[in-house]
Amino acid sequence: MSQSSESPVHEFVVAESEAGQRLDQRIASRFSSISRTRVQELIASGLVLVNSRAAKGSHRLRGGERIQIQIQPRPPLRAEAESIPLDILYEDADIIAVNKPAGMTVHAGAGVSRGTLVNALLGRGQSLAQGGDALRPGIVHRLDKGTSGIILVAKNDAAHAKLSEAFRQRQIKKIYIALVQGLLKQDHGTIDFAIARDPKRRTRMTARRSLVLGNAREARTDWRTLARIDSTTLAEIQLHTGQPQLPPRCQARHQPSAYRRLDRSPRTTAASSPYLYSTTRQRRRRISRPN
Repeated sequence: MSQSSESPVHEFVVAESEAGQRLDQRIASRFSSISRTRVQELIASGLVLVNSRAAKGSHRLRGGERIQIQIQPRPPLRAEAESIPLDILYEDADIIAVNKPAGMTVHAGAGVSRGTLVNALLGRGQSLAQGGDALRPGIVHRLDKGTSGIILVAKNDAAHAKLSEAFRQRQIKKIYIALVQGLLKQDHGTIDFAIARDPKRRTRMTARRSLVLGNAREARTDWRTLARIDSTTLAEIQLHTGQPQLPPRCQARHQPSAYRRLDRSPRTTAASSPYLYSTTRQRRRRISRPN
């Protein structure tokens, strides 16, 4: 290992027995302290060289190459203004209701810093509540990246506190429209399983009948059938407790969600179009606006 003025440069020679392996996989296995995602970022930044030349992560090693990798920490994440168009459904002096598209992350995190909803809001020159996390100004609740639907955003700290309390007291309903694989025999029902991180696939969540997994949290979901379309069911799903990951809730009934993308506006989408859409409905008890 040689040293640079900025960060250490690690060097190694690929063994003949390692021929055929992908460059990113070989580096990730050799440096276990670096995630594969970070390895790919270093490769994309030109900080990994094969025989003194930049290479792609998919490059197949032949054996005998000299690999150089300059390991740098990720730059600190921060919310940055970007010019990204948004579908604003409602706005007043205190809150904004945004129709978040599928594929957009709500705020920076886990290596994602660009193209977020927060960045898009800041790109409007928008003033947002600052009482919470610096990476998520104004954000009261979230949707998965692959889920489209309504996000409520607080413009000021008073609105943030009111909305947060409303969600905590479950005065706001969270309702999803989902297309699930298979035909549900019943017209309505309840899923009452615990949700935890899958012990085998750590990037996924799983639902079980009891709290047998570490950090499992109770989760109750009501559902009702809206339409049966070929071999799929269009269902309305209302979350009451627990984390909002919809796929494990569907999989608990052996009915995995078939699609996680909104093709068109729910106001004009035909019943045959696949989508997962989330909306919020306020209960009869009105939430008073901040003074």
